[in-house]
Amino acid sequence: MVRKAPRDRIVSNPTVPNPFEDENISLIVGIALTFVAFLLRFYKLNHPDQVVFDEVHFGKFAAYYITREYYFDVHPPLAKMLLGAAGWFVGFDGKFDFEKIGDSYTQHHVPYVGMRALPAILGSLTVPIVYGIMRQTGFPIAIAAFSASLIVFDNAHITQTRLILLDAALVFFMALSLYAYIRFRKLRYSEYTTEWWLWLCSTGFFLACTLGCKMVGLFTFLTIGTAVLVDLWNILDYKKGLSMEQVWRHFFARALGLILLPFIVYLSFFWIHFKILKYSGTGDSFMSPAFQETLHGNELLLNSQEIRYYDTLTIKHRESKVFLHSHLERYPLRYDDGRISSQGQQVTGYPHNDTNNHWQVIPTKALPETGRGRVVRHNDIVQLLHVVTQSNLLTHDVASPLTPTNQEFTTFPRDDHSRYNDTLFQIVITDAHDGQAWKSKSALWTHSEPLPEWAFGQQEINGNKNAQERSATWYVDQIVEDETGEDLRNRTGVVEPKQVKSMSFFRKFGELQLLMLQHNAGLTASHPYASNPINWPFLLNGISFWTSNGEKQQIYLIGNPLGWWICVMGLSVFVGIVGADLMARRRNIKPIQKVIIPELRNRLLNSTGFFVSAWAFHYFPFYLMSRQLFVHHYLPAHLASTLVAGSVLNFVLTESIEYPISVARRGVTHLRPRMYTDFGIKGLAISAAVLVILVISFCFFAPLSYGTPGLSGEEVNRRRIISSWTLHFQSKEIDTTCVHKI
Repeated sequence: MVRKAPRDRIVSNPTVPNPFEDENISLIVGIALTFVAFLLRFYKLNHPDQVVFDEVHFGKFAAYYITREYYFDVHPPLAKMLLGAAGWFVGFDGKFDFEKIGDSYTQHHVPYVGMRALPAILGSLTVPIVYGIMRQTGFPIAIAAFSASLIVFDNAHITQTRLILLDAALVFFMALSLYAYIRFRKLRYSEYTTEWWLWLCSTGFFLACTLGCKMVGLFTFLTIGTAVLVDLWNILDYKKGLSMEQVWRHFFARALGLILLPFIVYLSFFWIHFKILKYSGTGDSFMSPAFQETLHGNELLLNSQEIRYYDTLTIKHRESKVFLHSHLERYPLRYDDGRISSQGQQVTGYPHNDTNNHWQVIPTKALPETGRGRVVRHNDIVQLLHVVTQSNLLTHDVASPLTPTNQEFTTFPRDDHSRYNDTLFQIVITDAHDGQAWKSKSALWTHSEPLPEWAFGQQEINGNKNAQERSATWYVDQIVEDETGEDLRNRTGVVEPKQVKSMSFFRKFGELQLLMLQHNAGLTASHPYASNPINWPFLLNGISFWTSNGEKQQIYLIGNPLGWWICVMGLSVFVGIVGADLMARRRNIKPIQKVIIPELRNRLLNSTGFFVSAWAFHYFPFYLMSRQLFVHHYLPAHLASTLVAGSVLNFVLTESIEYPISVARRGVTHLRPRMYTDFGIKGLAISAAVLVILVISFCFFAPLSYGTPGLSGEEVNRRRIISSWTLHFQSKEIDTTCVHKI
C-alpha cells in the first residue's frame, strides 16, 4: 500500500533548503529513458522478415479480424483486436496464413513491420510508466531511473515486445493499472473529488484491459483487490472518525470503479469481438451448434435439414472429426490387460468417408404416414441401424478396450430382440428446447488414443457414464439418403439461402468463457522449451524463438542476467530485513528506528510491500497450474520485481537527514520531520557502475535478442553462461547434449 501523502499537499518550509530534486530534471530523465526504450525496441524491427515463434498464432488471429472469420483462442480478445487494427491500418489484407515459423513475410507482401510496431510502442511506453510509478510513490529520480532501466535494458522484454505477440499489451496495461491505483491512493485525503473519481475509474478501466489481453490479468485484479481490502479495513477503524455511512460510501465507490466498471468494459471487448467475427471460420467447430448457426456461411447452417425417421446419416464427433464407424471385425476375446471383451462387432471412430459410416435412424414409436410427426426431435428415443451389417448400435456393462471406467460399444443383429433395451438411445440436442427438431446425445464418447492393430489403429468409441460430458458431442455430417431412399449426396438444384440465427450476447459470452477456461487448462502437452516457475527468477531457462541456419542467426528469449539477479537480490533483501525486524520487535527491539526515522520503515512495509505483493500475485499462482508454462509468463512478475529492486536500493542508500516540512491533512497543518536519499559520491558511483554493467550485459546478449548478427560457435559458447540454456550453433568443442536439435 502507498502511504506517502500527496506531494501537492506538502509545503516545504521556505527557511530550509529544499532537497527535493527538480521536477524539470525528473521530466528530462523520463523522456531520455523513453527515447532509449523506443530506440532499442525499434532497432532492426524488420529482422527477421519471417514468422517468429507464436506469431504463427497471434498473427493469424489478427488476420481473422481483418477477414472477419470466427476463430477460437484461450485468451480474451483485446490484444489480438489491437494487433488486427494495426494490421488493417498498415494495409494488411489478412490473407497470409502464418502457417509455420520461418514463412517469409516479404515474399507474401505482408506489412509485418507495421504490425510489430504496435507491441514495440506499448513495450516502450511501459518504461515511462514504471518510472512514473516510482516517482509517484515518492522515490528519488535516481531510484526511479534505476527501476526503469531494469526494463529498458532487459533482453527478454525487448525480444517479447518486438514481435506480433500479446505480452507487450499485457505488461503495458498491468503497469498502467498499478500507476493509476497509486495516483488514486495519493488522493485519499481528497475523497470524491473529480480527480479522485478519475483515477479510481482509470484503475478499473486498465484492470479490464489487462484481463482483456490474457486471463493472467486476474493476478493484477488480485493485487489491486488485496490493497483495496486493506485500505477498507483501515477505513473501518473507529479511530479514523468515520461513520458507518461514510464507510459504506467508500465501499460502494470502490465496488463501482473496480468491479462494475471493469466488468462492463471486459464485456464490451467480447461484444466487439462477436460483432467483427461474423463469418464462419476455423473456430466454428469449438462452439455449440446454436452458436455456429449465428455465423454467416457456416456449413451447419447451410446444410442443415430436418432429420426424419429412416433417414440414413453419417455422424461426426465435434472435436476429433472422426465418423461413427463399424465393420464386420470383432473385439478380441481378451484385451492386452487380460480383461474379457464381449467379442461383439467393433464400433470405432474413423477419419475417412466410408459406407461403413452409414447409420439409419429407426423409430421406437408409431409414426404417422406423412407430415412433421416423422421428424426426429429432442429427447426422442431411437435405434441406430448400421446399414452395411444390418445391426443396431448397442452399449452394455462391458468395460471398453482403452478406458475401463467406460462402457464398450458394439452392435447387435436387428432381428434379435433379446437385447432391445440396450439398443435404445436418447437424442439430446445441445441447448435445445422440448420438441426441437434434430438437425445435426447419448453420452457416446471418443478420444484420440488409437486402438491396437486388431482395430486397425482406429479411434476408440465408448460409453461415458457422465452424460453431461461436453466432449461427448456429435453432429450429423450428412444425410446420405432420406426416408424414401433418395440419394441426397448428388442432389442438385437451387437452395434457398438460410437465415442466420440469433443468440443472446450473454449466452455467447458464457459459452466462450467456459471453453477458454477448459482449453487453457488442457494445454498440458510437453514442449522442449517449457519450464517450471522455480527456474524463472534465476533465468535458468530460455526459449528458442527463431533460427536461420544459413547465417547462423537465432532469436533466443532470455532476460538480462544481471538485471534479473538484481531483482532476486532485492526480493531477498526485503524478506530478510522485514523478517528480522518483525522478529526483533517480538523482543521489543526496534532495529530499523535505531538507524533511521520511522517513516522509512513505513515506506518499506507499505510501498515496497505493495510491489512485493504484486510480484507474488503474478508469480506464485503459476505453481498451481498444470498447463504448459514458459519463462515469458514471468514478465509481469519481473516488472513488479524491478519496482521492489528500486525500493530496496532506496532503503539501503537512504540516510537519516531530517528537516521540517508542513503537511496539510483534512484542513489541518502539521509539522513533521522529513528524510531524503543522500547518495553522495559513493552512492552515485555505485549506481553508475551498476547501470554501466547492466548496459554491457544487455549488449553482450543483444545478438540473441535481435537475431543479428550471426555468431560463431565460440561466440555462442561465451553467451551460454548457464548450462541449461539451449542455444543453437554452439562450438563442437563443448558438451551440447542439452541442446534441442531442430
